[in-house]
Amino acid sequence: MTPITLQDIPFEFHAEVWALTVGALAIGWYVWKVLQPKAVAAGFEPATRKHGVLFAIAVASMWVVSDWPIHEIAEGYLYFVHMIQHLFLSMLIPALYLMATPRWLFELVLSPNSRAWNLLRTGSRPLVAGVIFNALTVLLHWSALVQLSFESGLLHFALHLMIFAAGLLMWMPILSPVAEWRIQPVGQCIYLFLMSIVPTVPSGWLIFAQDVVYRHYDIPERLWGIDVLVDQTAAGVVMKLVGGFFLWAVIFAIFIRWANSEMLADEQRREETLTYDDVATHFERTPAPVEPKS
Repeated sequence: MTPITLQDIPFEFHAEVWALTVGALAIGWYVWKVLQPKAVAAGFEPATRKHGVLFAIAVASMWVVSDWPIHEIAEGYLYFVHMIQHLFLSMLIPALYLMATPRWLFELVLSPNSRAWNLLRTGSRPLVAGVIFNALTVLLHWSALVQLSFESGLLHFALHLMIFAAGLLMWMPILSPVAEWRIQPVGQCIYLFLMSIVPTVPSGWLIFAQDVVYRHYDIPERLWGIDVLVDQTAAGVVMKLVGGFFLWAVIFAIFIRWANSEMLADEQRREETLTYDDVATHFERTPAPVEPKS
């Protein structure tokens, strides 16, 4: 084993990554400066500053995890970094893009009741989205496919595009710009909990494997001296714990927000309900009417 450092990894300019990043920023600017004024004039709600911040974070995250040095480390040296990259592409970044998308923009891209709209509506249903996302998650850990993706840059790009699209579908029942497509908060919690279970299978396979699963990473040059089996175990831990904790944190946030809204609704209902005690108290505080003198 030959330990190496980040300085030993040659810099590589990824033109496709920069093209995607600049293109995304250009689209964002066009939507904000050109399309939004027309949408507001037509009566739609304007995009907020929050939308802009979330969009900027999504683009920046996509650039960081896809460019040097993360790309080189993930594809050639450490599989656990590859897993972190996939978590960003399949979970965090799709969620950010959906939260950054106002409804009017969504309807502008996909005309309501069009064939594409109805197809996406079907794909966004919890059962369909969950099956697609988890099936792709398991498939992407098939050793033969992993090896093929390293040998073909086109296939590798296509797989990254697929996990991003599957991530968008996975989040649609929770974060869809179309409010009617979202499921109820309790259903969201159950749905996300189920999403955290299936990755247990490939993660457990990586954690408890006694031999190297992906020969591509079994190389003598070990970045920072990390052993290949330690790297493999760390990849399984990242997939199970980091991905799982992220989903559980979202579940906790949804539950707390739902519980608070229910408490407020109960208080409002109690204030609007007229009880016997309220009537009795009112009569006690109201003086009796004075009878007129005959």
